[in-house]
Amino acid sequence: MQKTTNRAFLYDLWGYLATGFILICVTISVLAYVIAPDKSVNTNQMHLSIHSQSPGFKVKMLQVPTATHKVHSRLSTLLFGNPSTGNQYPISSYQVEQDGIWIEHFNFDSPGQQEWFPMTAFNGLASASEIVDKHIADHSFVLGTDLFGRDVLSRLLVGTRISLSIGLISVFISLIVGIFLGSLSGFYGGVVDKIVMWIINVTWSIPTLLLVIAISVALGKGFWQVFIAVGLTMWVEVARIVRGQVMTIKNRQYVIATQVLGFSTFRTLFGHILPNAFGPLVVITASNFAAAILIESGLSFLGIGVQPPIPSWGTMIKDHYQFLVMGKPYLALIPGLAIMLLVSSFMMIGNSLRDRFDPVKR
Repeated sequence: MQKTTNRAFLYDLWGYLATGFILICVTISVLAYVIAPDKSVNTNQMHLSIHSQSPGFKVKMLQVPTATHKVHSRLSTLLFGNPSTGNQYPISSYQVEQDGIWIEHFNFDSPGQQEWFPMTAFNGLASASEIVDKHIADHSFVLGTDLFGRDVLSRLLVGTRISLSIGLISVFISLIVGIFLGSLSGFYGGVVDKIVMWIINVTWSIPTLLLVIAISVALGKGFWQVFIAVGLTMWVEVARIVRGQVMTIKNRQYVIATQVLGFSTFRTLFGHILPNAFGPLVVITASNFAAAILIESGLSFLGIGVQPPIPSWGTMIKDHYQFLVMGKPYLALIPGLAIMLLVSSFMMIGNSLRDRFDPVKR
């Protein structure tokens, strides 16, 4: 008894830790452009002169406003980033003059090219000396820079949105399709059950990744196409579980009583049968969430998932997997670790919920 209690406590502990990590990821995904150092759209500020730098790399950065500066709403900036962040230039040194500033572009191998910026390039300055105070700052790259000189931390944070979004939308699609077909099959049986089971078996026989690729190619490359493709391949598990649960529950006395009282099929299914199948559905939903994240990462790695410059953990691995043998493995390992932690968290929640809803282990 004590051993069973300790095991239940351990499962609950891992479940709470996983839930906490996922809540942190959800918060990061919502506030990504607030937290990220690079607040440009898709965190796509490129600086080729500082590409592939180690974590903790620091450099002085000159910020030059864009010629057409527009004010964007806070909501738009929160959701999509700031299109008017201006141009940034990594610099080694600078020299202020009366009507502008000379800068030397950052270059590791040799002295960088010099460039002149007049005061007219900066808006609302009373003197050239204000350029240093308002437009030059030390920029730190906590996780380094990628192959194109972009901030790895910023792309990792914004990429959290893609992984959580693909899980949420794909699971939602799979639940709608799976619950509908599984309910029909389990409740009516007979010819309806045979037709639905034939569809399930045919879909099940096709390798998941191959089916997702086929649907992605048919729908075209893009953001929403990937979500739909993954969702349309994950409904089979939901349908099988719902079918089994409905077939078991529909023969219970309280369900038979609803039929005797003349309740409609819709009311019987959604009011009395499906609520009692909630436990297994929650468990398979957590599992499908993890599977969707892995599938999206695989598609992005193959180049048919979320397309650049939208940051995706799978795309980050694709761009830098060659660095595993070129002395900078962290460029591929960091997004890989993020995928592993998020997928593991959903699997732990699934295991915890399975034990929670299992009457034998309670």
